[in-house]
Amino acid sequence: MNLYPLGKALCTAVLKPFYRIKVIGQENFPKEQGVLLCTNHIDNLDPPVVGLTAPRPVHFMAKEELFQLPVLKAVLPNVNAFPVKRGLSDRQAIRKALELLRSGQVVGMFPEGTRSKTGELGKGLTGAGFFALKGDALVMPCAIIGPYRPFKQLKVVYGEPIDMTPMRERKASAEEATEAIMDAIQMLIEKNS
Repeated sequence: MNLYPLGKALCTAVLKPFYRIKVIGQENFPKEQGVLLCTNHIDNLDPPVVGLTAPRPVHFMAKEELFQLPVLKAVLPNVNAFPVKRGLSDRQAIRKALELLRSGQVVGMFPEGTRSKTGELGKGLTGAGFFALKGDALVMPCAIIGPYRPFKQLKVVYGEPIDMTPMRERKASAEEATEAIMDAIQMLIEKNS
């Protein structure tokens, strides 16, 4: 049973007024085709906040440990999340993400791999670059500009999509692609902070 529309409505009703969420650049979001949505990670609430502000349903890669928790293991698969084993080459998660991207869906990921303790953008992991190059999709940089404080404005900024075709054609490395994605996110943070 897909609970995504219900989850989005609930999160919008609760989180949007509580954090005074302001969305910038939503018109940049591609209306169709596969999209790899890459976002900085500053809080546990980032996935629902991105989910409620993105104009299309987002399939999030989530660390496998979350699928072991009693309530979350029932909810997560029904809100388009799928597990990934961190620190390993998880073939099943890789296959699932590529399949979603190639079928025109939106896959959300946090290239840093974990939450930033300082709020500063950390180093991106090469997985983001790998999916950007192999997924045959546009890359959508997104910046969450906080911190999360009740009734203080939180911004979610969507940048211009990055066309990875030139990088694919010259067989760029996953590291180089990840750097380009992280640079785009950093620019959004600097421009909108």
